[in-house]
Amino acid sequence: MLNILKFSKKTKSIKSTVTEPLISDTTSDIPIQSTVNTIEADESGAKSSWLSRLKQGLSRTSSQLAVVLGVGAVVDDHLYEELETALLQADCGMPATTALLKALRLEVNRTKADTADKVRECLAVVLATYLQPLQTVWNWRDFKPSVLLIVGVNGAGKTTSIGKLAYWFTKEKATVLLAAGDTFRAAAREQLAVWGERNGVSMLQQKGNDPSAIIFDAVAAAKARNIDVLLADTAGRLPTQAHLMEELKKIRRITTKAMMDTPYGIWLILDGNTGQNAVAQAKAFHEAVGLTGLIVTKLDGTAKGGMLAALASNCPVPVRFIGIGENLQDLQPFNATQFARSLVGVA
Repeated sequence: MLNILKFSKKTKSIKSTVTEPLISDTTSDIPIQSTVNTIEADESGAKSSWLSRLKQGLSRTSSQLAVVLGVGAVVDDHLYEELETALLQADCGMPATTALLKALRLEVNRTKADTADKVRECLAVVLATYLQPLQTVWNWRDFKPSVLLIVGVNGAGKTTSIGKLAYWFTKEKATVLLAAGDTFRAAAREQLAVWGERNGVSMLQQKGNDPSAIIFDAVAAAKARNIDVLLADTAGRLPTQAHLMEELKKIRRITTKAMMDTPYGIWLILDGNTGQNAVAQAKAFHEAVGLTGLIVTKLDGTAKGGMLAALASNCPVPVRFIGIGENLQDLQPFNATQFARSLVGVA
């Protein structure tokens, strides 16, 4: 039975019922899970700017590069060897590291960079150029509804990312509908409902355990209600779990049928702390369902950041958003130049 929960940012409870086919009228409180922090959406409450926090989140790698490119460093072959080690330790991977160092030598020669600071600036330039293919324009206004299937492994931050995406889209004046397609994890629907309430957007859920049916109905509901963006949650799964990957392929087929060949997005959530393993995940999911975007989360802790360069060389699926914290506004569109300069540690 189709069930749409209607939320507004002023409500203290969630309106729902399982007996009505569409909009609900009965109140039932859903507790906020301990894994979801209660966060005010007011941007004025942020303690620091996005860019400064991004630099702070990537400081593990920028600090290592600062050691290599410290005061008095001589621009010679030994410096390039040290940079190679630093880039590999940052999870760039060998193909990307080799390509970056080759481009860096050319840039250093072209600009006649003769100090460590100038070399650091050159590295930021070549890294931004290398990452640029991952930064592509995606306009949710091109289709209505714009449908996004959010996929990923357990613990990568799918449901939380959906909540932050809902916040971002509402700030862009889009109407948003959430679809509770994760029928496997306990309390997944409740957690998604909390994000819906926090953002003042509606959520569709349905009795039964067939995520394909839920998402099919969600697409129909989004069309009927003239929704701009549909964000569909799916169960976490490892790419090695063949039966679960087959289920994801089914969801993709059903969504294609519901959209009647209108393009839609399949975005993979990647934990920024998983390093080279994230590349393997991206390749496996891309092979299975044809990814159209990536969201890299948790770049505010021990993440090294170089995995984006590894993605650019091994699986260049566009990086749509990156996340650096737990606040609603801590998920922002990926900017190659900003990211590269933050990772290298230049102003």
